[in-house]
Amino acid sequence: MDTLKGQFLIAMPSMLDFNFSHTVTCMLEHTEDGALGIVVNRVIPSLTAASVFRELKIECTASAAMIPLHIGGPVHENEIFIIHGEPFSWEGCIMITPTLAMSNTMDLIEAIAKGEGPQTFLIALGCAGWGQGQLEAEILQNTWLTCPVDDKIIFECKVDKRWHASVRLLGIDPILLSDTPGHA
Repeated sequence: MDTLKGQFLIAMPSMLDFNFSHTVTCMLEHTEDGALGIVVNRVIPSLTAASVFRELKIECTASAAMIPLHIGGPVHENEIFIIHGEPFSWEGCIMITPTLAMSNTMDLIEAIAKGEGPQTFLIALGCAGWGQGQLEAEILQNTWLTCPVDDKIIFECKVDKRWHASVRLLGIDPILLSDTPGHA
């Protein structure tokens, strides 16, 4: 089985599920038992990291308080997931690619609150999950495109441009993608 770990899962325009319509998901894990990812192109408009730090009773800098929170997916919506670049020395750090990891431990959360965390990171609440064979079936139904993760899209590209930028990684003009599912 080919793994999708370290890949972007890009929703096709025909995706009708509101949770995933026009999303880009960074795949953290993919095994025979299922898959786990974090949506990287949806921000929670009414919340910033200040609410997370307040809930955890962690003091934070003014700039850390303004960090946007992302909707990581419809599963475990109250859990924090942080996708980040170097350093990778945080407790519980799970490597996604050689340049990208996921952590959700207090040492990293506290470091970010103090402005001492990694230079590149994305904080999400929730994740996306698929049971055994579910994601593979969705891919066969042309629900998703896949390509290797590009850190620049996660950390440098504006949130509302990430879907288009991810599709372009495949050499496809997003305007040419049909919103009608089917097979050639």
